[in-house]
Amino acid sequence: MRYYILTLFFFFVLFSVNAQVEESKPSKELLPFQKKEDSIAGSKKKKVKKEAKPISIEDYKIISKDRDTTFLDTTLTISKEYKYNFLREDDFELMPFSNIGQAYNLLGVNLENSSLYPKIGASARHYGFFEDEDVYYYNVPTPMTELFFKTTLEQGQLLDALLTFNTSPRLNFSIAYSGFRSAGKYRFEQAQSGRFRTSFNYRTANNRYWLRGHYASQDIEAEESGGLLDKETQFESGSEEFLDRSRIDLVYTNADNRVLSKRYFIDHQFNLVRPRKDSVKTKSTLLAIGHQFNYESKFYQFDQTAQDDTFGQVFISPVADRARLKTMFNQVSANFSNKTLGSLSGNINLYNYQYFFNSLLIREDETIQNKLEGDEIALGADYKNTIGKLSLKGKVRYNLSGDLTGTLFDGAAKYQLNENNSITASIHGSSRAPNFNFLLYQSEYQNFNWQNNELFEKQQIQTLAFGFNSKLFGNFEAKYSAIDNYTFFGIDSTITEEDFENGIENAFVRPEQETSTINYLKVKYNIELVYKKWALNNTFMYQNVTQDNQVLNLPEFVTRNTLYYSSDVFKKAMHIQTGVTFKYFTSYNMNGYHPLLGEFYVQNREELGAYPLIDFFINAKVRQTRIYLKAEHINTIWSKEYNYYSAPNYPYRDFVIRFGLVWNFFS
Repeated sequence: MRYYILTLFFFFVLFSVNAQVEESKPSKELLPFQKKEDSIAGSKKKKVKKEAKPISIEDYKIISKDRDTTFLDTTLTISKEYKYNFLREDDFELMPFSNIGQAYNLLGVNLENSSLYPKIGASARHYGFFEDEDVYYYNVPTPMTELFFKTTLEQGQLLDALLTFNTSPRLNFSIAYSGFRSAGKYRFEQAQSGRFRTSFNYRTANNRYWLRGHYASQDIEAEESGGLLDKETQFESGSEEFLDRSRIDLVYTNADNRVLSKRYFIDHQFNLVRPRKDSVKTKSTLLAIGHQFNYESKFYQFDQTAQDDTFGQVFISPVADRARLKTMFNQVSANFSNKTLGSLSGNINLYNYQYFFNSLLIREDETIQNKLEGDEIALGADYKNTIGKLSLKGKVRYNLSGDLTGTLFDGAAKYQLNENNSITASIHGSSRAPNFNFLLYQSEYQNFNWQNNELFEKQQIQTLAFGFNSKLFGNFEAKYSAIDNYTFFGIDSTITEEDFENGIENAFVRPEQETSTINYLKVKYNIELVYKKWALNNTFMYQNVTQDNQVLNLPEFVTRNTLYYSSDVFKKAMHIQTGVTFKYFTSYNMNGYHPLLGEFYVQNREELGAYPLIDFFINAKVRQTRIYLKAEHINTIWSKEYNYYSAPNYPYRDFVIRFGLVWNFFS
């Protein structure tokens, strides 16, 4: 059904764009990216007013939840190559699984909490999920459409379509849908998702009232194979019989999990001071009251048609686990801003949550509740200002009532030394409960029922970061974090060597909490060296973890190096980039993946990594269309070492060629 809806939407977009283009003669406004001398080509009779301002790409504005504004970027750069993937983000610190849309293992971490409140859990199944800060608002002079397309593995495709338009200079609407399906090279690992978003953005003629909101409905699901059943014989041996990966035996043939969510978001503000007509330009004093509302219902499910010994014994078969979370967030704020004093906001937050299962579990002398619910009340303040070359930003939240949260503090400063160089510094401190699935969980499998909400302490994180950004010397970032009460999934200490040999360690995965402090240092450096039409883009990352027990496992060193060539061809009608990317990380105790929980867990028995990932790409740009062609993991063509894994028992993909495009329409 979702693909039928997507197909209709796709043709609607093409029809609406083509109709608007056909109805309008070429003009400077409708074709903003033409050269000045071509803006009214072929139309000598039609005169253009001298005072009319031509539309440029910078007029197509993209606005974040925090009201930071950027504009549409249609250039072809190496950073766009790094972001051309399922996440549409640079995945340097991630190790993807074999199939598209599956989980990602961690090569690096950012431990700072962006939210004051815990999440439902199943974090490995949330890659690609649109949180409220991932939905954008727009302001465009003409309707704009963006189509993102990329092939997947075997059956299926990936398409992300966006249409945004202003019905007036003060009212914008957008509608977007990301639909994808990929069967994968291995059996029983099909992944698919449908992620729908629509948003609006409105302000009154006198700029006193602003209103924006969005609705998001998301469905992310995947078959769970459990990984290889006999990796030594069928994968690592390199046997020609099993180079066809569909012949390889897998642990599960009857399991899948799924994340579903619906969210309603409203943010509006009324200015108590009547602004001057030129207030937008002069940034006159603003004294306003605001309100933000967010209601979301989400559930995570795991289904298996029959019991499997790798998870232990069951109460009832078939297995149909359901975890549900309903949250409602209200924030009332008073906002003051001034060109000299900056922007200051004080707010009070009310957060209501219901995390629940359908049953109450009673066994022997233990009772496991079916829900956690309550209200959280917090006070907060936000500050932002620019003083000459210095930019400041701060955020603080303090919990007055409730059991889940404590405090959240973020502070950041940026100083622009000159046009080419800047320095940054930031500080973070937070205290909050672990995600809900650490505190309470119920399953048809007997081993996966626990309640820790009165046993686990709040996880506390303190972070200091420093950065130096230079167009000549590159970008440098150093970050130090101290973590107390680090919460993770690990293997129960009661497991025996025989259990590992029988491959049933998944039955012994439990939530745990580290009582001693963990110290984490990350140093990251990126620089691009350019010679004529050749460039070498390098990113290096060093990590060091000091801990009493091995619970935060990361590679010590990660590098990505891209050598590429750029040039205009066909009389500058096309711009191309072609090159080779080399990625490598040192071996470490890579986290294991748990299909039932949709989480990664700590394991210290097997080191993985220390293998290269080499890709070859050819990208091109024609007008506002970027075309991408990539041969992924080409070193498997000549290498006979089958030791590349994304997690224990989960191999990374073999050599594959994929292609696609990003296409912007303007009308």
